[in-house]
Amino acid sequence: MRRFDVRRRIERLDPARDFHEIYRLTGTYEFPWDMNQALSFALFRTYAVPSIGGLLARTGELTERGQKRYDDTVLILDAVLEHGLGSETGRTAVRRMNQMHHSYDISSDDLRYVLATFVVMPIRWLGDYGWRPMTESERIASANYYRELGRHMGIRDIPQTWQAFARLMDAYEREHFGFDAGARGVAESTVALLTTFPPNHRLPAALVRRMSFAMMDGPLLDAFGFPHPSRVLRGLVRGGLKARGRVVRLLPPRAEPCFARQLPQIRSYPRGYVVADLGTFPAGCPVPGAPRT
Repeated sequence: MRRFDVRRRIERLDPARDFHEIYRLTGTYEFPWDMNQALSFALFRTYAVPSIGGLLARTGELTERGQKRYDDTVLILDAVLEHGLGSETGRTAVRRMNQMHHSYDISSDDLRYVLATFVVMPIRWLGDYGWRPMTESERIASANYYRELGRHMGIRDIPQTWQAFARLMDAYEREHFGFDAGARGVAESTVALLTTFPPNHRLPAALVRRMSFAMMDGPLLDAFGFPHPSRVLRGLVRGGLKARGRVVRLLPPRAEPCFARQLPQIRSYPRGYVVADLGTFPAGCPVPGAPRT
């Protein structure tokens, strides 16, 4: 295989019809590490919306069982990506998501915003740090993939295009980002977990924490009450990621897919797992949280 063979394969597909295959090739062949980073950062951003971060704090899942909650989220999304929404495994994964979400009073607006972050953040991350940016076909396929996932989740009024997803995300953050003590605790727990992931665990935790802040924009830092890093540190961290992208561009292309379950930070299930057993099983339905709209 040559470096751009997968991209040429993607360009022969129709993003309106073949969106799942395009998204699978993009996520597991072209950018497995970058996509995991971008989607993790997408979820992290959502904590800055008090109705989301505050609810997560009240459940205690991310503050008390952060590794398992991280792994479960990644593995559920991974099952949908690998097997597809039409498969039994994919349907089981979506059913688990819906069972968890329906156990809480989560607004449709918040769910739609979270879906938007999944579309927008990988596009922006790869534009900044990937070995190449997403092609327009990949952007369209990503939007269509998450539109279909959102439909199976019962989310209403889903944007039609990736540009509309971006407008929704930016507007929602301008209107709803704000400080919440519980959300700050969830963010702190997440950053602490990040310090334990390979290869971060080889660095001082305080340095990894500062590097994490350097990846965040001003509104996100302010919403959590985190300190703003120096311009020098921000430049070094972001410049390092850009340099990584340039190095990866020179490497041989991936010959086999890499799924999230294969990443070293997934540590909760050394003996394997069953998709139907992933996630939380709250007692009572719904648990008080943000009011539905």
